Amino acid sequence: MCDTFVSVTDDGVLFAKNSDRDANEAQFLDWIPARDHVVDTPDGPTTVRCTWIEIPQVAHTHAVLLSRPWWMFGAEMGANSRGVVIGNEAVFTRELQRRRRHGEDRPGLLGMDLVRLALERSDSAAEAVEVIVTLLEAHGQSGPCSREHPTFTYDNSFIVADPEGAIVVETAGRTHATERVGLGGRSISNGLTIPAFAAAHADPLRGRIAACATRRARTEAAAAAVLESPEHRAVADMMAASRDHGPGGLPRWSPINGALDAPCAHAGGFVTATQTVASWVSDLRDRDAPLHWATATSAPCTSIFKPVRVEEPVELGPHPTDRFDRSTLWWRHEVLHRAALLDPQALLPRFSAERDAVESRWLAGPPGSAEAFDEADRLQARWAADVVGAAQPEHRPRFVRRHWVRRDDAAGIPRGPEAGSARYRPAMESGPQPAPAGSRET
Repeated sequence: MCDTFVSVTDDGVLFAKNSDRDANEAQFLDWIPARDHVVDTPDGPTTVRCTWIEIPQVAHTHAVLLSRPWWMFGAEMGANSRGVVIGNEAVFTRELQRRRRHGEDRPGLLGMDLVRLALERSDSAAEAVEVIVTLLEAHGQSGPCSREHPTFTYDNSFIVADPEGAIVVETAGRTHATERVGLGGRSISNGLTIPAFAAAHADPLRGRIAACATRRARTEAAAAAVLESPEHRAVADMMAASRDHGPGGLPRWSPINGALDAPCAHAGGFVTATQTVASWVSDLRDRDAPLHWATATSAPCTSIFKPVRVEEPVELGPHPTDRFDRSTLWWRHEVLHRAALLDPQALLPRFSAERDAVESRWLAGPPGSAEAFDEADRLQARWAADVVGAAQPEHRPRFVRRHWVRRDDAAGIPRGPEAGSARYRPAMESGPQPAPAGSRET
């Protein structure tokens, strides 16, 4: 489950997305350069292999920066060298249920594939919408959308933006509807929102389980409020909206869907258990030099947004998988994330003020991406050492603790001798040993 929102202001466009997926589904930043392709060969047309199917390649693909789940071709969100940004959402439709009943849910493109393909093939938001619609009609959308749960699939909606504006695209099978965003805030979540299209195609029960209306109300209000923000605060306000835990400022746990009733989602429900595994904000107000801000780590409440540029690749080390590996950026951050969530009321304040101050400094004068990632890595290591040393007894409900025990075991996270700081301390020490991390019951 995810949230994508956009603020169209007099000064230009701001875009943000939280990518909510399985808790161990690491995501990484992938810089892919522009390429020219030979599309006709003696053996026939050239194809590109997407997650589940192959489709015809095009003669040229633009340089793109993607935030990509480790196992798939496509991306949850990204930008291209032409200033286009896209984020997608899982939506649940009656058309999806019909395909399942009739055994018609054959492999097709994933919504994440469509994000990447549209970024690679478009010069503007309008062109990106045309790419999505054309590919959707030609190849359909279907196939497993989760590595951990291979029967889980969904239809998709998108916000597509460029410096000139933004467009909402909603789909059900091979059909679609679009809406151009006017001045103000607009948000999509895990339910259809274009009224006539939603009335015809929405599956309201699945939408209620996903708490999409609750989250969308919060992100859309936050995006609209950005119009009143001072220019230098607008990006920070989009980041703050991504970190929103809802009323009270702390995760609220439900046995149905964990802490999914606010944009900064934390896993733990019996029916759906989804976690914000990466976050992104784009500032498109400078039409000649769009600037993007990505966490490349899970849980924006425990992460730092780093400045990233399509034209400035950064070497971030090995790509992660769904197995714990402290040599990767995403899993290294999980030491901080999973320790802090033992008691967010006590532990998040130990570093959140410094996190905000660092981001404020960077927003005033954005550093190079490599410099920012280096500083962020050092800060998060220090914060993790402090949080681990101060780890509190578990205060989350028992069903949440059990969920995270299973997630830690599935990822192969080593166990320490007891709940609390002893489990996490090795992650902060030098040497080749793997770092224990995770949430265990006391």
